[in-house]
Amino acid sequence: VTENKLNEASASRLAVWIRRRILEVTSLTASAGVSYNKSLAKIASDWDKPDGLTVITPDMAESFLTDLPVSKFWGVGPVTAGKMKEAGIHTGGDLRTWPLWKLTEAFGKSGPWYYNLCRGIDNRRVEPTRIRKSLGKERTFGEDVDNLPELSDFLENLCETVWGELKEKQLDGRTLTVKVKYADFQQVTRSRSFYSPLPNLTSFTDTALELLGESEAGSRPVRLVGVSVSSFIGEERPGEAHQLLLDFGNSSVPEQRTNTPKYA
Repeated sequence: VTENKLNEASASRLAVWIRRRILEVTSLTASAGVSYNKSLAKIASDWDKPDGLTVITPDMAESFLTDLPVSKFWGVGPVTAGKMKEAGIHTGGDLRTWPLWKLTEAFGKSGPWYYNLCRGIDNRRVEPTRIRKSLGKERTFGEDVDNLPELSDFLENLCETVWGELKEKQLDGRTLTVKVKYADFQQVTRSRSFYSPLPNLTSFTDTALELLGESEAGSRPVRLVGVSVSSFIGEERPGEAHQLLLDFGNSSVPEQRTNTPKYA
């Protein structure tokens, strides 16, 4: 997570809260995954879509990966999965039978990665201090909007929110982008860059509205509108990282279903 606003130590409980908030704010479901390393957490997050919370504990990882199709492994794309299947590697269990030298011979520099992956080993660190590249907000409409004044009102509200966050985080950006997604899901962006950041909310909003006017909003139904800022001056100060508790021993997560991976 980018910021643990709840100061919640439990990864599972924080995942429950995030999913609940997404549903409350957007009326959309979301899946989440919790595990002891990055690749397994990614597999877990994809496991019970569109509305599930999956936990892969250390003691279940080996048996789970044994039956997992290689196409489900994080970092194994369609081409590699096809090559593996041609070699008789269909599951993590099959992959585990190959020694390191043989995987390296067949898959080059990725061989050691696959060797560790099928054993539940991923020692990559979580890097919480990456510099933010953009900041923005967008609004998806329950019904398509084809009225330009109405769209402009929505965009003005988004601009006010984004501007407030920029000031709160002490960020100054030189590129403003407006995104429009039409009813047929075609998406366009309109951007404008400046030598120095826009000085105030009025200039920020006026520029965003001009960019909206360069789209077909108003003449075509719109599904989504958004505004973002990028090309920041200097660097955002990284926040302090805190390790969450991987509470694998406690399966009781209130008011939500926590799944452990199972095959049909």
